[in-house]
Amino acid sequence: MQPQSSYGFGLPCTAIRFRPLTSATKTKNVLLAANSNGSVEHWHITSGKCLNAISNTQNQLYALDYREDGAMFATGGKDHAIRVYDEATKAEVSCMDSGHGTLTAGHSNRVFSIKFVPEDDNTIVSGGWDNTLQIWDVRVGHSVRGIYGPHIAGDAVDMNMRGEILTGSWRPENPLELWDFGSGKRMATVPWNHSALRSEPCFLYAAQFSKSKTGQQLIAAGGSGSNEAKVFNHDSNNKLVGTIAGLSRGVFSLDFASVNDKMVVAGADAAIRIIDIYDHTPGEKGRMR
Repeated sequence: MQPQSSYGFGLPCTAIRFRPLTSATKTKNVLLAANSNGSVEHWHITSGKCLNAISNTQNQLYALDYREDGAMFATGGKDHAIRVYDEATKAEVSCMDSGHGTLTAGHSNRVFSIKFVPEDDNTIVSGGWDNTLQIWDVRVGHSVRGIYGPHIAGDAVDMNMRGEILTGSWRPENPLELWDFGSGKRMATVPWNHSALRSEPCFLYAAQFSKSKTGQQLIAAGGSGSNEAKVFNHDSNNKLVGTIAGLSRGVFSLDFASVNDKMVVAGADAAIRIIDIYDHTPGEKGRMR
């Protein structure tokens, strides 16, 4: 499966999401891909066929996310706007690019991460190069709040069921932070100690909460500079669980499995690493495959 330009050249795919299994559509095993030419494509994984393409040649896309029920998806990119689409019809429902009065002006630079708020059909959180998180309400069609601080350069905004926002910033100091969704205040900075193998700080491109709803809440993040990824136990005061270090190039993407026993890490060294995560007892280490 490879997106194509009008000249026949392969195009960079900048963001991907599996369509939720709860989606009401009949076709299963569907992948949503955002591309650097502004297009969004639905791919059938089993057959490798492109089912649908939405074109926007005046834009470059870097971020997308599905609503929890799979009925809507949203994209963001170069033009600062958040576009929301109906999954069934593929029609654009809303294009949000502004704020509200003196509270927020929306984004003023590229958008690199989008997240639908869990158990809320109408609210989206996004982040990008303008050092803000924007809180969007689809019902009113604009940003309703802004949180100043995070400098987002990849898929590094996530939110859990506790109303906490996780951000991974592309900067040398305090890159990994937790924010309260309700108040917009920073709750904590997760300590990111320098690697024993490299003296450089880590500039984060990816950050994520674990997906398990019954086990412990974990946090993973990774980036460039020190070229590493780390896993923390959020339920144990963000204690460090393990580090994937010694990589030749930066980490650009990571993802937890639906249970907390595995995660995948990928980046600029052209390798995909599957990491086993064990119970967090002294002396145990992760195992890489």
